[in-house]
Amino acid sequence: MTASIHAQEKPAEDKILIAYFSWSGNTRTVAGQIQKTAGGDLFEIKTTKAYPTVYRECTAVAKKEQQENARPELSTKVAGMDDYNIIFVGYPNWWGTMPMPLFTFLESYDFSGKTIVPFCTHEGGRLGRSASDIKKLCPKATVHEGLAISGNVARRAQKEVDAWLRKLEISK
Repeated sequence: MTASIHAQEKPAEDKILIAYFSWSGNTRTVAGQIQKTAGGDLFEIKTTKAYPTVYRECTAVAKKEQQENARPELSTKVAGMDDYNIIFVGYPNWWGTMPMPLFTFLESYDFSGKTIVPFCTHEGGRLGRSASDIKKLCPKATVHEGLAISGNVARRAQKEVDAWLRKLEISK
């Protein structure tokens, strides 16, 4: 059961950031669906070095990064991160967790006292161990139950996204 994002006293006004990394466009689509219902600011997490556009080549790079516990350099930074209190973090499930650029992103900011809400696109692995990885990287944040959307239905997931946001009691 998903608990309300406002389990404690609700702040006067939530400031929402929807930060996402997308390789194929599926996660970007879901991020836009979240914004449509919840409002907030979209932020694309980008690396300085692009991933291969061929799927098998990309997964090989992703696996190597994970095995090496790499922290790919990011080319984008969030302006005013301290102003946000709810941060949706979106990504494709690569090898059972988030892509390594998400590790870089989460280690680049202080999430103390903030609420992190993960969402991912996948082809069978759902959230994998990504929620526990987020909790390890951001121990002073509240990490809510995430949403996993199969990549092949991402473009038609608005109803599922809306139902999840209602459970979290988030809407514009």
